Amino acid sequence: MSDPIDEFSFLPEQAAEAGIDADVPRGRRLSLALADGRTLSALRYAPADTPEAAPVVTFLHGAGLNAHTWDTTILALGLPALAIDLPGHGDSSWRADAAYVGRVLAPDVAAGIDAWADAPQLLVGQSLGGLTAAAVAASRPDLVRELIVIDITPGLDPNAGARQIRDFFAGPVDWASRDELVDRALAFGLGGGTRRKAERGVFFNSRIRPDGRVEWKHHFARLANAASAAPAAAATDAPPQDAVAAPLGEAGWEDLAAVTAPTTLLRGERGYVTEADAAEFARRVPAASVAVVPSGHNVQEEIPLELGARLRAAATGD
Repeated sequence: MSDPIDEFSFLPEQAAEAGIDADVPRGRRLSLALADGRTLSALRYAPADTPEAAPVVTFLHGAGLNAHTWDTTILALGLPALAIDLPGHGDSSWRADAAYVGRVLAPDVAAGIDAWADAPQLLVGQSLGGLTAAAVAASRPDLVRELIVIDITPGLDPNAGARQIRDFFAGPVDWASRDELVDRALAFGLGGGTRRKAERGVFFNSRIRPDGRVEWKHHFARLANAASAAPAAAATDAPPQDAVAAPLGEAGWEDLAAVTAPTTLLRGERGYVTEADAAEFARRVPAASVAVVPSGHNVQEEIPLELGARLRAAATGD
């Protein structure tokens, strides 16, 4: 696979594939220096004629993904938006403590919204991003006007669908080429269904080291590999829990209970959240809405047009 001109040069192709007949927004990479020396990175999308338009929707991705997972959804949304690389993912710094849980990640996300938005956001989070979004909404209600959580609940069984993610990342930590990563993604049934889509995903989610080897940008691959290679040692080394299961604890329920903004759970009918999980969500968060959409776990990649339209209606009140 050949490298594109820049990370936003895929947008016209993605719009054409999705049948989106609208002007492609201007994308810009943002960077924020955090107090402890780490960096938080994000993507800002705004109309080409008003490139400084402040975002009205902020997106948080799932474990092992990055901000570009929202590209086509944002194209369908048609509004100024912000997509943040969670710590340990994309161009954001890894955490030395490998603490990738909602409450730990939330202060960094809040700092980014403080820096890059000028009004409370429609905050949308998928998987790990959903639990992080709930933690942000609970701790900083001034930043969130509405919360949408996609295909995750704190009670999700980590041995169900999440096992696929863990097994996928538990392979080698570096590769000879990005084509090898594309082949692995397709072998696991990941990557969006076509080689071209898998190539885009791998480009966004990997980097070439000075020695020419290719590695995942996110920390989860190394954590999953370490846990797979030495499960006994992984019980005492960082992270103290499974890298994928760790975000799914009881603290997430406490955060959701503390959210005052209107809240919706979007569950993919073929996703990781079962009917029983959704029922437990409704019991524990009775003021929230629950909706089922025709998708698997990565709703933003499987039905971006429907999701974008739904989010646009929520953001504009239409």
